[in-house]
Amino acid sequence: MQITALILSVLLAVAMLHSGVMKFVRPAWLRKFAEAVHLTTAQLTVLGSLQIAATAGLIWGIWFPPFAIAAAIGLVLYFGGAIVAHIRSGDRNLLGAGVFLAFSIATSVVLVLNVLLA
Repeated sequence: MQITALILSVLLAVAMLHSGVMKFVRPAWLRKFAEAVHLTTAQLTVLGSLQIAATAGLIWGIWFPPFAIAAAIGLVLYFGGAIVAHIRSGDRNLLGAGVFLAFSIATSVVLVLNVLLA
């Protein structure tokens, strides 16, 4: 279970680092998605910062598991909110947020089980 937790944490951290950095770089494709959900530049900065903070928590969690658990649960809330934002704005492009939500849930469950079964 420990290897699975490590792999999921690192993969989720890499994905969140990439996604968070893209919110600072703001390529055209990301601006298009952000406009569909009515996000401002300032909001993108905050969202990117949250993803980068989650990356740090997941990596630090390799040595102190409660950090990884908190970061993964935070990402579950983040992507749950993303899905709500997409639905409220009338944007039906839920694939990215849905995949990341499922990935965050799976990582959270494995991390918690890893601590409980240790």
